[in-house]
Amino acid sequence: QVQLVESGGGLVQAGGSLRLSCAASGRTFSSYAMGWFRHAPGKEREFVAGLSRSGSRTYYIDPVKGRFTISGDNAKNTVYLQMNSLEPEDTAVYYCAAKVTYVERNVVYTTPLEYNYWGQGTQVTVSS
Repeated sequence: QVQLVESGGGLVQAGGSLRLSCAASGRTFSSYAMGWFRHAPGKEREFVAGLSRSGSRTYYIDPVKGRFTISGDNAKNTVYLQMNSLEPEDTAVYYCAAKVTYVERNVVYTTPLEYNYWGQGTQVTVSS
C-alpha cells in the first residue's frame, strides 16, 4: 500500500508562487511514476504535470508550461510542483498520484486511470 500526502496549498494573489509537496510512503519511491492533477469546481479532473519513474522526463499541459515545474527527490520520497506566475484559472484542488511501474522508466502517464494511488488533495486558490 502506498500513501501520498500533499501539502503546500493555500491562498495567493495572481502572479504569486506556491510549491506543492507530495510525500510518499509504503513502497520504494523510485518504483513510481508521478503526476499532479487538479480539479476545479464544475470541471473534470485534469492532468497538470507528470514525471517519469527515472526522473528524466517531464510533461506539462500547455496552460502551465513555463510556469510550473515538477521534480522529485528520491532521498525524501517526495515529489514537488513549483507553481509560478499563478493565475485565477489555476484555482483548484491539486492531487498527486503515483503509478507503480517496474519496466517503463521513461514514460510519463497523463490519464487518471493509469495511476494506482492518490493523495487527499490540497486546495490552491488564486485571487485576482
